[in-house]
Amino acid sequence: MPENYQRKPDWLKVRFPAGKNFARIDRYHREKGLNTVCRSAACPNQGECWSQGTATFMILGNDCSRHCRFCNVDSGPLSPPDPQEPAKVAQAILELQLKHAVITSVTRDDLADGGAGHFVALIEEIRRRTSACRIELLIPDLQGNWQALGQIVSAQPDILGHNIETVPRLYPEVRPEANYQRSLDLLAEVRRQSKQIVTKSGVMLGMGETEAELRQVMRDLRKHHCRILTLGQYLAPSKAHYPVQRYVTPDEFSSLAIKGRELGFDHVEAGPLVRSSYHAEEQFMASQKGD
Repeated sequence: MPENYQRKPDWLKVRFPAGKNFARIDRYHREKGLNTVCRSAACPNQGECWSQGTATFMILGNDCSRHCRFCNVDSGPLSPPDPQEPAKVAQAILELQLKHAVITSVTRDDLADGGAGHFVALIEEIRRRTSACRIELLIPDLQGNWQALGQIVSAQPDILGHNIETVPRLYPEVRPEANYQRSLDLLAEVRRQSKQIVTKSGVMLGMGETEAELRQVMRDLRKHHCRILTLGQYLAPSKAHYPVQRYVTPDEFSSLAIKGRELGFDHVEAGPLVRSSYHAEEQFMASQKGD
């Protein structure tokens, strides 16, 4: 496998973080001891999103039970979930006056319910404080525990996402502890349990997938009732991570967005810097309009 560490093209350059909103969220992040995937996963959009006053919270600790080769989140010793975390995050959402909150987590295979109860507690805490905030969750696969998934579905988040990440051929190298079919089945199970919740998934490009493989993943996602799709460029966090195989051009992303809409996705957000939570509120609103 080639170690393809070529120079990033101009379209992947991002603005340096700045502005009052960035400083406010950065300060809140440090003072309150909260985790955001923006920082933990080294998201390239941290400057833009924080400057606009939005952030994606990460719960259940800052260490993951899995060892995906693309991810910047640490795989270290796991601590018990903080019982105060749901209230802390909900209070942060209230104080930051967010209208669309995105919450994800590390994978916690060590927990019997995969952390489902923690997600439920957080939804309840948010709704106890405000009815004006839309709730979007990005959850792990829960090891196929559909009873645990049912707890989350019963709490009725507005959007429930689970990322497929890449094509099935690359799973053994890129995310060996995950299962492609199980991830698809999770999305279908959400739809089976609730037709009101909007389902969402994301794929990273430039990891060595072919266009034919990617199109098949898109068809599989639609077959399993995924409504919103995000497509973004994979960026290796370090030389120790899975190497970038190529940089996908903006024109290619635009073409894939058109093909996604033709397949029947309510909305496709595609671009080099797109991540699951990038323009999340706009993605949801576009899906409600049928894009």
